Order: sequence, then structure tokens, then C-alpha cells
Amino acid sequence: MVRFTRSRKIPLVASLSSGFGIVLISSQLLAEPLRLSVGMDNRYSDNVGQASTNEQSDLETRLNVRAEHRTDPGRCNSYLSANLGYGYFHSNTFDPEVYTNGSFAGDCELAERLVWQVSDDLRQVNQNSRNPSTPENTTRKNIFRTGPRYSLELGEVDTVDLSAQYERTDFEGQDEPDSDRVIGIVAWNHLFSETLSGGVRVDTNRAELDTGEEIDRNTVSLTFGQGWVATHLSGSIGYSELERTFNGETQENDAIVGDLMLRREINPTADVYVQASRELTDTTSDFDTRFDDFEFNLQETTIVEVTALNAGINKLFSDAGSLNVVFNASRSDYLQTNNKEDVLGVSTRYSRPVVEQLSFSAGAGYSFFRYEDEGTEDDLLRLDMGLIYQLNRQLNLTGRIGRNQRTSDDVPNREYTENWLLIGVNYRFL
Repeated sequence: MVRFTRSRKIPLVASLSSGFGIVLISSQLLAEPLRLSVGMDNRYSDNVGQASTNEQSDLETRLNVRAEHRTDPGRCNSYLSANLGYGYFHSNTFDPEVYTNGSFAGDCELAERLVWQVSDDLRQVNQNSRNPSTPENTTRKNIFRTGPRYSLELGEVDTVDLSAQYERTDFEGQDEPDSDRVIGIVAWNHLFSETLSGGVRVDTNRAELDTGEEIDRNTVSLTFGQGWVATHLSGSIGYSELERTFNGETQENDAIVGDLMLRREINPTADVYVQASRELTDTTSDFDTRFDDFEFNLQETTIVEVTALNAGINKLFSDAGSLNVVFNASRSDYLQTNNKEDVLGVSTRYSRPVVEQLSFSAGAGYSFFRYEDEGTEDDLLRLDMGLIYQLNRQLNLTGRIGRNQRTSDDVPNREYTENWLLIGVNYRFL
């Protein structure tokens, strides 16, 4: 039997310290009780390592704690969402694993027009985007950011926002660089009408990595926002310059950058959204926290030009059923090696009540991967379905089955097939 292990750069307590700090900060701002739930999942897999050969089956028992809280609007505001899990593999295929995923955002008004902001995002990320998401290929990434923002009103239609932020990025793994970052932003916004605004934004960004790299980025953008009765459109377009200094050598890059956000309510039961962004950045930035389906390849070089798109539709039906469809696409251009990775995907989920207290859901997803340095293309198909039985307002039982299958046109060791079964119980405190 093969047992997978992985080295850890920092103790678990250190990797979770910022997450516990989030809870402490939030507790000082509580206006209502936390929404808290605990649960246990048992997941059996016939190929737990998602390997192409020598597949091993195992049963993982995972204990989960989930918390969510939002304060009432006031001088200080905060939002907390956190998941903490502990998984044990009965056949010791992997070492026991701690799963963390949480985010916190808070602000306090220190004086008129002066606000201090704090945010923290902690999540599991893949180290190598070309390999499956197993415990041996994941690490924890934590991004902490804090700083003041000052808004200055220049008349009735002009506003200037000034902000300065400190950002710290920490990885648990040995091979990923941590970073300290200082960000300064000056933005002018003009209200052309009650629904149309536009302006100019200047962003300067300096990061120092523990590898000795220094990364300076300056961006100038034109911004806009337009609102209608059922639609809101906002975005920016600009020019960005990035300079990387390492061991006395300097690399310079520039690019046209921008972002777009569109939300539209089609009718009371359906809405659509489109989110797109193009940035010149580095792998320690928060870009992957803003696009849930995007991931950096941490085995690649630091500097990366990223283009990402997410689009989706949400629909409610008269029988209380719901349908969600999400499209995503991205290109990562790692500029120090000219390696490019493309991802194109679609996923959908449908759920509806079957009888009182019993509901059904099913999901499907397809992803296409292209790696230009290898000249290879991969396909990944994910299917699952299951039932949820609500015993009472607090307790529910879950049963799910699923299948994951990856194929590759030229790299057989990336291919795998996995069938899995999950049974879980969850208790929500009222």
C-alpha cells in the first residue's frame, strides 16, 4: 500500500492563526448570533488519489464546522464566512487532513469620510494546476489586507477616494513564496447623471517576496458605471506596467488591462451575470480569490498575465426547483517562461423538492485544458446526484454519488477515473 505524505513549512497552528484572528475581530462587532452548524461526511472513493494506475480505494471521514455572520449596518460593519474540517482516511492513503476555507471583511468609520478596512481570505489551493486536487497537491493560501480609505467630496458630483493598504500573503507549502505588499490608490469619480458615472483611477503596487524578488506595478485606468431599472454595468480599461527585480536583473512588462461586471434581472425568477478581468500580476496576488473557478499554477514562475471570464444564470421554477448554469474561461501567460495555460468550462446544477422534507439535486461539469508548452489538451467530466432529507429544522441527512473522469491526448499519467459515494449528517444551531 502506498501512503501519501507531504512536508509542511509552518505548523498548523500558525497557518490557522489568521483565521482565528478573524473570529476574534468579528466577535467584537457582533450584533446578532453567529449561524453555526456542525456535520460529519463519510466519502468512499474507488480511486482516492485520482491516479492513472494502481488505483487505491479509501473511506474518508470528515468532521465539519461552519460559521456565518453579518453585522447590522452601523459605524462598524463586518461579514464572516468560515468552514473548518478535519478528515481522516481509514486506509491511511493520506495523512489526516485539516481543511480550511474562510473569509472576513470589515470596516469601521474612524471619522467623517475616513474608514479603516480589514479583510482576510484563507483557502485551500492547488500547487500544480495540471494535477488533481488531492491532499498531496494542495496548500493553504492566506491573504490579509488592511488600511484606511478617505473620501473627499468636491461638490455635488465629484468625489476623490484615497486609500493605502498593506497586504500579506502566506502559503503553507515549502516551495511557494510569501509576500508583503503595499498598495496606494487615488480615484476620481464624476456623476454625469443619476445613473451614469465615470472617472480615473491610479493604482501603485509594490510587493516584496521572501525569495528576494521585488515587483512594482503601476496602473492607470478609466472607470465607468451605468445603472438601469434591472441592470447594472461597471468596469474599467487602462494601462499597466510591471517591473520585476531579482538578483540585480530587471524584467519589464506592460499590458492593456481592464475589468467588467454586468448583472441583470431578467424577471423576478431569473437573473444573469458576467464578470471579466485582465490583469498583469503575480501568483501571490488576490486574483484567484476574486474568480472562484480560477487557479494559479504555483509550480510556474511568479509574473503572470491573466485573463478570466465568469458568466452564469440562475433560475427559479414554480415547483420550487432551481437551476444554475456557470461558464468560465481563463488564460494564464507566465511571462518569464512564456508558458500558457487555457481553461474553458461549464457547470450546471438542478435541485427541487421531491416530497415534503425530501429534495433532489444533480450536477454536471465539463472542463477543457490546453497547455501550450506541452502542446497537450485534457478533458475533465464531473457528474453527481443525491438526496437531502430534512428531519427537522436543525438536522438533515445527505446521500450523494458521483463520477469524475479526466482524459489527455498525450499525457497518460494525468488520466484517471473516480467513482465516489458520500453519506453525511449536518446539525444547524438555531
